Amino acid sequence: MPSVVDIRSAVVPISSDISNAYIDFSKMTASAVAVVSDVVRDGKPLVGYGFNSNGRYAPDGLLNERFIPRLREADLGGEIDPEIAWAAMMSNEKPGGHGERSVAVGVLDMALWDLAAKVADVPLYQLLADRWRDGRVDSEVFVYAAGGYYYPGKDTRELQDELRSYRDRGYRVCKIKIGGADLGEDLKRIEAAIAVVGDGQNLAVDANGRFDIETAVGYGQALKPYNLFWYEEAGDPLDFELQAELAK
Repeated sequence: MPSVVDIRSAVVPISSDISNAYIDFSKMTASAVAVVSDVVRDGKPLVGYGFNSNGRYAPDGLLNERFIPRLREADLGGEIDPEIAWAAMMSNEKPGGHGERSVAVGVLDMALWDLAAKVADVPLYQLLADRWRDGRVDSEVFVYAAGGYYYPGKDTRELQDELRSYRDRGYRVCKIKIGGADLGEDLKRIEAAIAVVGDGQNLAVDANGRFDIETAVGYGQALKPYNLFWYEEAGDPLDFELQAELAK
């Protein structure tokens, strides 16, 4: 049976001058991991790769102090099964949790699924479909272009140029950041974006958890006439009072 023979991790700098409503990316890092198997094809071992998205710093300590050691010590039943591996990684962990643990586990989970698909010699979507949908796969899946960050000296014309580049590549829905400027400025950015994407239903906005209740609702009221595709993460996800009020 295929098995894991090595797990490697590295911290990769992905710094840039962009920012969202909450953070800048001047010191941003990410973790990249490689899960190496004993399966050899074309003279090389099969390797699964995983990484975390931007906006979350590299969870290097969590990976190397807890989750990678658990994987190395675990009895995975002599096979590369991401579900069994996930249970091993989360052993002795308190249920729930808010923070970076999910990022660290997700990096390894991505790599394990990548590796499992390579071992099975099928695309990952097919592996997932075989497990949970009797082999049925969707012929299409919705995707959108995420960008519209704040950048020093970036005006609405440059924002429009960015969005045109996404539309030229075939994206219908584009997402931009809000909350890093005042409401008046953000509305100008939204109107400039709609002028490119053609309709409010082709534009989503993301506040990255920046707002309190009053600001979140105020933005929501101001955004209503534009009929946007969505209004994302207005406030802290664990601010249940804000979420309830905004839903009303």
